[in-house]
Amino acid sequence: HLEGYYFPGTYLFPIQEEGLAVGKVMLAKFNEQVVKPNKQLSKEIINTDTIVKIASIIQREAAGKNDMRLISGIIWNRMFAGMKLDIDATLQYAKGNEKIGWWPKIGPEDKLIDSPYNTYKYEGLPPTPIANPGKDAINAALNPAKTACYFYLHDRRRQIHCAKNYEDHLTNIRRYYGTRRPR
Repeated sequence: HLEGYYFPGTYLFPIQEEGLAVGKVMLAKFNEQVVKPNKQLSKEIINTDTIVKIASIIQREAAGKNDMRLISGIIWNRMFAGMKLDIDATLQYAKGNEKIGWWPKIGPEDKLIDSPYNTYKYEGLPPTPIANPGKDAINAALNPAKTACYFYLHDRRRQIHCAKNYEDHLTNIRRYYGTRRPR
C-alpha cells in the first residue's frame, strides 16, 4: 500500500510511460523531499509511516497551509491523551467510492461505519495514509504547534477555531453554525 508516499507535484512523462515507472519517480521524489532532509525520521525517534499517516490527515483536514501546524498539534494532543482522533476526513476515506465520490459529505450515522479508518469508532491512527500529503503537511506533522486545544472546526469562511475541551467546542459549533453541526 503506497498511498501517502507518492509525492504530489508536477511531473512530465512521455504519454506511453508505464504506471510502475511513474510510481517509482514519485516515490523517489518522496524520498528526496521528505526522508533525506528529515533525519528524525527513523525507527528510533519517529516512524516515517506515523508521520505520513498524520500528514495525510492534516492534508485533508486543513483549509490551507496556515492551519496545518495547529491541526497537527491537536492530533498529537489527542494521541498523547489516549483519545480517539474523531477525524471527519478518515470517515470520508472509509465511506468514499466511485459511485458517491471519494470525499463524500458525512453525517452522524457515518460514525457507526465499521472500518479501521473510522477514527470515531477506533483509537489511534488509521492503518494507512488517507491521501498523499504535500511538503507543508509533512512539515506540520513533524513540527506541530504547541497548543492546549483538543478540538477544532472551520467556520463558513474556512477560518479555524480551536477549543481546549468539548464544552468549548460545542460553544464554537453553536457560535459558528447555530444549532446545526458543521458538515
